[in-house]
Amino acid sequence: MRVHLVDGTYELFRAFYSHRPPHTSPAGKDLKATLGVVQSLMGLLQEKDERCTHVAVAFDNPIVSFRNELFAGYKTDAGIDPALRNQFDDVERGVAALGVTVWSMREFEADDALAAGAVKYAADARVEQVRICTPDKDLAQVLDGERIVQVDRMRKKLITVDTVWADKHLRPASVPDFLALVGDDADGIPGLEGWGAKSTAEVLEVYPHLEDIPVSVSEWKVKPRGVEKLSASLKRERENAMLYRTLATLRRDVPLKESVDELEWKGVDEDVWGKWCDDVGAGSLRARPRRRRT
Repeated sequence: MRVHLVDGTYELFRAFYSHRPPHTSPAGKDLKATLGVVQSLMGLLQEKDERCTHVAVAFDNPIVSFRNELFAGYKTDAGIDPALRNQFDDVERGVAALGVTVWSMREFEADDALAAGAVKYAADARVEQVRICTPDKDLAQVLDGERIVQVDRMRKKLITVDTVWADKHLRPASVPDFLALVGDDADGIPGLEGWGAKSTAEVLEVYPHLEDIPVSVSEWKVKPRGVEKLSASLKRERENAMLYRTLATLRRDVPLKESVDELEWKGVDEDVWGKWCDDVGAGSLRARPRRRRT
């Protein structure tokens, strides 16, 4: 079997900013993004090549976590369009009505749940492959051969250990170190002065982790462009770099209670699904969710 773990927050943002037509519920609420996510999942469940039978969707609700206590500049809900923020609970109800497992994250982030779930379910001998449905570069740190891969559904792209190496010359274990040095604007991680993607990958190819990089530049076995400035920057901000790596490291200890068997999609409860369709004004979807015959 395959296990599909979906980044619901990414899907919600993507649907909100897509060119989909507007959708307002009978109660007058904007639910364009919510409907978009549910329909996207319906498509995934029916997509023959994906063979989607066991699935969970992780959401950030709200977009704060333990990382905000570690670093004041880490991402928050601030600046999110209220029409999008107001759908965080609605989309979880919609996915649950579809009969799909929902992981609503508060202390942790959705990415933590995806990482923890990938490692947990990949350890089950019955699982052929865990497919993490997101293009998020953070998740590259848990890629594992053909056992754990990422799927960028929008670009129809498979992301694996090999493709990350080909694109960035980066190993999964070095991804948090890479993000610590280069920074990640999406998460509010500033990175270190002078450390660009190319030079960072060159250094991490020889020294996979921050603590492996010699303090003295004279001991470096790799000499990327601007090596003196890179060394000085790291020496000056090493403590910050270690903090940034902590922020970028996905937690694998998220308490996910579901066994792999409990992730199996068995179709919808017709009463629950029918009520949800009526509540959101999507009556045309009532008859659509059906288990695909294998």
